[in-house]
Amino acid sequence: MKPAVETVVESRPEGAGLRGTNQSGMRAHNERLVLSLVRRHGALAKSDIARMTGLSAQTVSVIMRALEQDGLLARGEPIRGRVGQPSVPMSLAAEGAFFFGLKVGRRSADLVLIDFLGRIRAARRRTYRYPTPDAVVAFVAEAAPALTAQLDADLRDRITGMGVAIPFQLWNWVSIIGAPQAEMDAWRHRDIAAELAALVDLPVFVQNDATSACGAELIFGTGERPKDFLYFYFGTFIGGGLVMNGQLFLGRSGNAAATGTMQVPGPDGRMRRLLDVASLSVLAGMMEAAGEPSDHIWQQHLDWKVSEAVLDRWIEAAARGLAHAALNAAALVEIEAVLIDGWMPEAIRSRMVRRTEAVLLDLDLAGIHPPAIRAGSVGADARALGAAAIPLSQRYLIDQNAPAREA
Repeated sequence: MKPAVETVVESRPEGAGLRGTNQSGMRAHNERLVLSLVRRHGALAKSDIARMTGLSAQTVSVIMRALEQDGLLARGEPIRGRVGQPSVPMSLAAEGAFFFGLKVGRRSADLVLIDFLGRIRAARRRTYRYPTPDAVVAFVAEAAPALTAQLDADLRDRITGMGVAIPFQLWNWVSIIGAPQAEMDAWRHRDIAAELAALVDLPVFVQNDATSACGAELIFGTGERPKDFLYFYFGTFIGGGLVMNGQLFLGRSGNAAATGTMQVPGPDGRMRRLLDVASLSVLAGMMEAAGEPSDHIWQQHLDWKVSEAVLDRWIEAAARGLAHAALNAAALVEIEAVLIDGWMPEAIRSRMVRRTEAVLLDLDLAGIHPPAIRAGSVGADARALGAAAIPLSQRYLIDQNAPAREA
């Protein structure tokens, strides 16, 4: 049975799910906490969960048995050779739940269907000159059934929600993306969450696109994940997200870490918005000015045909902007790291990371501990994956810093 339809503007209010007022609420809280720990640390045995949460062995046994019966956890091979009963690691079951993630960009829309591990099972993409609500709804109406059909019939009811990653206030960017104001003004009055919820008969959650990309790094990222980091995503315009104490920080209106509007020095030394020096639209404009076609960079991210002269100038300006933005952020909140990702070939992303680090270390760092500059681990699909992570987080995850509660 599918859950009741609901529409939510933010991915998760701060503090949501942290309190259980009765035994049932405590059990749900602890189940989500267990799933959060297994997602972050990998396969864990009951003894590991008990040690990490402080819950009794009996309580942990009941929780993990229920999660296994629900198809959310899967048993691994018993680990023998220790005193007592063999330890049985439990890991997330890939087919325990599925989620739609819709990225609405200024040049394209992507719809992905992911499993419980965050792996893309199916995807559809549509490019356009500029986004309109009608175009987006029509795309989902066509793509969602096609993606659902990719699953076996007995798994389709395990699709539990849709997340939407979309730039906020699209109507304010008409002059840059070349869209008619009247058509973009339609976004002011359309309740896209409600329309999509009625279309797919699922809960729908809407979040800023760059914040969603940051959420994908937090939930699905690999390697060492610092507890406090600033995240930059290169799209048509550069955007960002902020993680504090291991949690995605949304801010009062859901638009925290709107890094594109940060003031940084431009190539001529004058202060400009970061998005005016470090966006893909800037690179495209430089390519067109040099007589190089740029349409292909919106269509795919694996192999760009850009002259070294243009690419070098763009990387230099963008890296200097990123370095200044990173320095200002570190002065304000003492972030551990800055992660850089985006719709671009990995080789170009690596060059951007290296140059940003070099510029940052050459700035005046007196009184500042410079954050580490790293590449993101999710890649070009971070916005769509982050969108799909919103319903996953809403239903199955919790603040891992919150205490467990015995029933």
